Amino acid sequence: MSTSDEDLAMAAANGDAYAFAALLERHYDRIFRLAFRLSGRADQAEDLTQDICLTLPAKIMGFRGDARFTTWLYRVVVNAAEDARRKRASRSRAADGWGDVEQMRRAEAAETAEAVDWLQRAMRALPTELQDTLALTLEDELTHAQAADVLGVSEGTVSWRMSEIRRRLRAMRDEELADDR
Repeated sequence: MSTSDEDLAMAAANGDAYAFAALLERHYDRIFRLAFRLSGRADQAEDLTQDICLTLPAKIMGFRGDARFTTWLYRVVVNAAEDARRKRASRSRAADGWGDVEQMRRAEAAETAEAVDWLQRAMRALPTELQDTLALTLEDELTHAQAADVLGVSEGTVSWRMSEIRRRLRAMRDEELADDR
């Protein structure tokens, strides 16, 4: 019988290195996938995943078992992605302040060129809270209730966001089709 994530997390919070290693082995790919969906770029997802793995030993000390471990872990990843976005935005403002507009234009063009597919591009065009909601419910197939726990909102808010995402994606698709004609 396999030890539950919650039991491993509690053991890791109490300093059990083997429990921590087992959790990391179970969830490393999940952390990376969510980081990729939140950032939209493999290099940023790799950096974000590594940063999370470096800070996770200290963060796990705060795991109290009030929620499922995966819910807690998703919140850690979403928070880390939000922090990374803020840092990039600060650097971007600083670069603009120093007159590096050309450098920023090239970086934006490179990011656009690296987009993996239409859905990834469209997802990045959505507001942050919609991106986060979509990232949580897309591939890992979290229910609306589980995503609501991770995001700290009501299940109804997640359902509304999903409806809004569908509406916006349809509008984006329709606009692109009209432009192609």
